[in-house]
Amino acid sequence: MSVPKGRRAVLAGMLALVGAGAAGARPAPGGAGDLWPGATAVVWGERSLVAGHRVPLAVLRDLAARADRACRTVGEVWGPVRAVVLFPATDAEAAALAGAAATGGLAALATADRVIVLPAGYARLSPLGRDVVIAHELTHVATGATRGGRVPMWLSEGFADYVGYRGTGVAAGVAAAELAREVRAGVLPARLPGPADFAPGAPRAAQAYEEAWLACRYVAERFGERALVRLYGSDVGSVLGLSRERFTAAWRDHLRRELG
Repeated sequence: MSVPKGRRAVLAGMLALVGAGAAGARPAPGGAGDLWPGATAVVWGERSLVAGHRVPLAVLRDLAARADRACRTVGEVWGPVRAVVLFPATDAEAAALAGAAATGGLAALATADRVIVLPAGYARLSPLGRDVVIAHELTHVATGATRGGRVPMWLSEGFADYVGYRGTGVAAGVAAAELAREVRAGVLPARLPGPADFAPGAPRAAQAYEEAWLACRYVAERFGERALVRLYGSDVGSVLGLSRERFTAAWRDHLRRELG
């Protein structure tokens, strides 16, 4: 996703300031006020910078704390990441900032080097849900998302959810409630989800994310977390010693055991 040219220099300057000082609220750094003239507030965390447009400082401080925790989680699995998080006043403003045509139902999205919050979706999340979403999106930032299409969508989204849910203790049947209902009714997916399954407004988008998450969780549980990391950018044959067909069959068995 692209950012309008007039804002790229501002955002680049903000990225350079991440981690430059102690946590807390400060005036907007030089040029950052141009992002939302006269209405930009900036909060520094230990590993994050959060900028908001007409967002209460308490909300920005809370978000910075969540971004710091997410940075630590991503670092434990993938490697170091610093967070720049933008909190616009409206979803329309967020979509324009990200250059996104459709954001229906999303709570946040990632571009190449930042996370952009969608206020309406974010407001509907529980505290745990906010932690999961921020860690998910920061994973995309750290990994370079789909790396120009070289990473299958199920792996990109499933890996981000794996990191997001890591250490939360949330049961599979709770986190994958929509998919669990289908599996208990005797309906198992025939294949791993593809790009169209994750599109905003797709009829089974929730199940697609759940299928992808459980595929990655299966890899981590069966082959180890390091194998899951190696899989990112490789293939199941090289890393796991399985054909695509055998991997799909093992994943379907895993869904049956976890959710049936």
